[in-house]
Amino acid sequence: MEAQPVSSQEDVVLDAKPLRSLAPLFPAPYGFNTTFTSFGSAPAVCVSPFGGSSSLGNGLPSGFASFFSSSEHANQSEAGARGRAQRAKNRNPAANGSYRAMTVHADDDPDYTVHTSTSGRKIKRPKDLKKYDVEGSDSDGLEGSSRKKSLTKKPRKSTELALIPSSLLDARNSAEEILMTFDALRRKLLQLDEANEASKRSYMKAGAIMMSNDLRANIVKRIGPVPGIEIGDIFYFRIEMCLVGLHAQIMGGIDYMLPRLTDIDETSAISIVSAGGYENDEGDADFLIYTGQGGGCSSKYDKKQMVDQKLERGNLALERSLHRGNVVRVIRSAKDMNLINGRIYVYDGLYKIKETWMEKAKSGYNVFKYKLFRELGQPEGIAVWKRTEKWLANPSSRSGLLLSDISSGMENMPVCLVNEVDNVKGPIHFTYSTKVKYLQPIISLRSLIGCRCISVCLPGDAGCSCAQQNGGNLPFCANGFIVSRKHVLYECNNFCSCSINCRNRVTQKGMNLHLEVFKTKDRGWGLRSWEPIRAGTFICEYVGEVIDKIKVNEYGEEDQYIFKGNYVDEKTLKWNHGPELLGEPSINDSEISKPLPIILSSKNVGNVARFINHSCSPNIFWQPVLHDHDEREYPHIMFFALKHIPPMMELTFDYGLSNDNVGWSVAGARQPKKCLCGSPKCRGLFG
Repeated sequence: MEAQPVSSQEDVVLDAKPLRSLAPLFPAPYGFNTTFTSFGSAPAVCVSPFGGSSSLGNGLPSGFASFFSSSEHANQSEAGARGRAQRAKNRNPAANGSYRAMTVHADDDPDYTVHTSTSGRKIKRPKDLKKYDVEGSDSDGLEGSSRKKSLTKKPRKSTELALIPSSLLDARNSAEEILMTFDALRRKLLQLDEANEASKRSYMKAGAIMMSNDLRANIVKRIGPVPGIEIGDIFYFRIEMCLVGLHAQIMGGIDYMLPRLTDIDETSAISIVSAGGYENDEGDADFLIYTGQGGGCSSKYDKKQMVDQKLERGNLALERSLHRGNVVRVIRSAKDMNLINGRIYVYDGLYKIKETWMEKAKSGYNVFKYKLFRELGQPEGIAVWKRTEKWLANPSSRSGLLLSDISSGMENMPVCLVNEVDNVKGPIHFTYSTKVKYLQPIISLRSLIGCRCISVCLPGDAGCSCAQQNGGNLPFCANGFIVSRKHVLYECNNFCSCSINCRNRVTQKGMNLHLEVFKTKDRGWGLRSWEPIRAGTFICEYVGEVIDKIKVNEYGEEDQYIFKGNYVDEKTLKWNHGPELLGEPSINDSEISKPLPIILSSKNVGNVARFINHSCSPNIFWQPVLHDHDEREYPHIMFFALKHIPPMMELTFDYGLSNDNVGWSVAGARQPKKCLCGSPKCRGLFG
């Protein structure tokens, strides 16, 4: 309910107390049943996606009560309704006595507030993004607490927006699409901000737009695993974890849920983030000593303890989770080596609190300590990071090492060869090269026109000819990430006045990741990285010999290293989605997926890209790039990260299927091959 826009009453704060007795109902998505079971004697609740059907009661599990009111309750007397309303006013319960999903106060940054809409109606695009906050509620939801009355005005929404659809039946795919949309939106906003020399907090703006348009998953809080999120998944912004329901607090380290089944407050901790803000003991990969929240000064930049911590809110929720024995999701963090103050968040799985105590911190004030142990039988999370950190410091310590650098120093970083599967000593012989071998010398190909930028190309410079070739904007952000996939991307060339440090020379600088070629169990040799790879990062070029189409059949089934540029997978096409939320026109998928005649073979001459295997759910994509000639039919094939990739995850792209309508073959064979990618979306064949 909004006040009328009367200028004389602009500063009047409405008293909305009567509305506080209302709580939203969150029906489960189609195909999912969401249940919350208390740890006490209170009844469990079953939420059905089909509403309060009379037939629902017969189908409920034993001991579960329906979330929806029956017709009998709906026809209660007016006096009874007033009584319930009065009790609701005093206790502020959630609807029907269920757990209520609520956002608790974030301690570290009072300047931001997350706005979440859960309506099913069409959403309109916000006009003024600067008025949007992106953080949690000001109230901790405890008995007797008072909510702060916000004077922040919601932005008006001006135009109808067709939301990007996501699969409700594939939780993993939905989570990936949401994160992909967020990052596409963030990159576009960053590109616009850099061109206009505006504020560069693009992730805040992108998060606010995603929230206001209901583009998020797992809105209802839960204890335990989160659908669509896997152990080892990495995040570069806290808002990403919020959008997929892993951790709802943008800044707060402890997230908890508040059941309202009784008069007694019974909060339960559901997730914690160990990000280095307090004196945590990371221990090893199996346990963590976590410091409680609170007690700091008002500045978010000064982490010095100023007062004793109190047993309230998140600290109290952790204390109660100890006694109940419920699992807690743990997100650890690591230093992002590419940013001065950057951190990478790693989902490390489920832990249980085994011990708690209070001790004096270095500041002399008391803090709460919680010792958590990791549940057994889970995939590795932070343990992988700890191993790769040792290898980066001492590459010779890598077990199964066959060769320290198969590139013989030709790459910027050594590429080791590893086999921990069998006794094979290496792949078949080939000549390692970092340059594509063309049918004719490059000097005979059509040349590019150079820009006249001094030192480096700057965003927003209308006089930069390289920017104009790319549609008016430089294709890379200042940190080197590609903004969006194009049919052909133009980098600066030898005729340009700018230096090698120009932001538009990303792929020319070569590979800058610590990669290893490793033996897989059933797919030959593969490629992976010792370092985390952020979405949009340049990985490597596909190097080989350019061959005529006529000669493809001569290579036949013996050549498993032929690349044809005829196919762009659906996931790569979705990578560009997101700018539509800014009111920009959709990118023409048919334009960026036009087939290219180039055919490369890395059988005899190649680089690390020849070891990249196929997957029906890829994590990298290929992008045509021109920088040393202007023959659009024969560009360089460059690989970029499709999403955030944790260390030691195999790098894969979608080869396609030769008998598809799009028709291409990566293996040169006439018959498709059996796919062993293991993806839930596996097509069964490729090539």
